[in-house]
Amino acid sequence: MKRKAGQDRTLTRNWRPATQAVRGGTARSEYGETSEALFLTSGYCYDSAEEAAARFRGDEKGMTYSRLQNPTVEMLEQRLALMEGAEACRASASGMAAMTAALMSTLSAGDHLLAGRSLFGSCRVLVDTILPRFGIETTTVDGRDSDAFRKAMRPNTKAIFVETPANPTLDIVDIGAVADIAHDGGALLFVDNAFASPIVQRPLDLGADIVGYSATKLMDGQGRVLGGAVMGPEKWMEETYLAFTRHTGPVLSAFNAWVLLKSLETLDLRVRRACDNALKVADALEARVPRLLYPGLESHPQQALAMRQMTAGGTILALHLDGGRAQAHGLLDALRLVDISNNVGDSRSLMTHPASTTHAAVAEPVRAEMGVGEGMLRLSVGLEDADDVIDDLDQALKAVGL
Repeated sequence: MKRKAGQDRTLTRNWRPATQAVRGGTARSEYGETSEALFLTSGYCYDSAEEAAARFRGDEKGMTYSRLQNPTVEMLEQRLALMEGAEACRASASGMAAMTAALMSTLSAGDHLLAGRSLFGSCRVLVDTILPRFGIETTTVDGRDSDAFRKAMRPNTKAIFVETPANPTLDIVDIGAVADIAHDGGALLFVDNAFASPIVQRPLDLGADIVGYSATKLMDGQGRVLGGAVMGPEKWMEETYLAFTRHTGPVLSAFNAWVLLKSLETLDLRVRRACDNALKVADALEARVPRLLYPGLESHPQQALAMRQMTAGGTILALHLDGGRAQAHGLLDALRLVDISNNVGDSRSLMTHPASTTHAAVAEPVRAEMGVGEGMLRLSVGLEDADDVIDDLDQALKAVGL
């Protein structure tokens, strides 16, 4: 595999994000293909037994097995690292594989993890239930209160884990402030950036150490494949993350990597259009529902912080209805254009009831603490004409008496 002519590391890091999203990490075979090649292979052949041994020893460059390296996956990893401004990236089979491996590789029995309380449902289960089974102590705090992190730090705190904007409450964490707290205590800050994407927010630039993604969301953006990614320092990636994942195998398939590579070419366009649509929808709905949260609106209690960290308000809205689950489900059932789906970041507008879907595995008292009530709905705004989305939501709101 030959790198695209002239694509040395210094040059590609100086490209602007939209260029990196199209050309970053591109490698071409001897056939000179324009679109990235799809390498559907599980293993690799060697010219001699000694060459195989040298590769496994690390004395000779080259690939050994697609659980460890694959040319298509490698192109995706290099492109994502460029877009994020990271030294290194490793792709994984899903967003949860990425988050789990990042934390499990860093923490050991006796270590303490501090996390923001508003997390995606499976991430909250990981923090509350799975990690403690391995002797890892965990504490959750209100991520909106930076001082709460400082007060909860312990001598054995090795990592802080946050989502910002949080799923589905849209709480905003002050990344720079929490990074300072983590570093003062000798800990690493992990940020789940799936709701923003590198187009809207780059946590590493704000002081975070590790950033993780569900690439299933905005990076694919068309509801096709699962994928995840973890990005951070080369040293941590080699000595900590890869030491764990090379033996546990949460690997991304070459086909999914190829789909994601093609998706990244339009990521900038899609995210910016969806953010514009989301702001328009939020403006239209704000006076129609008892409570609406969107980081781009002045009514969001953390709008100033959000706009310091983000280039736009994102693509997700949270609606709170007074009629509980019955009214929320009634609104969903009245939709004609917007789909009922628990995914986000799609080209199609999607809506779900978190308490009965994405956060159903979280205990009710914990959901209440997070702010995930029975009347909450999460709306992921897509690429349709925003007025059509508004019209659909308008008729659905009327159907439930709003």
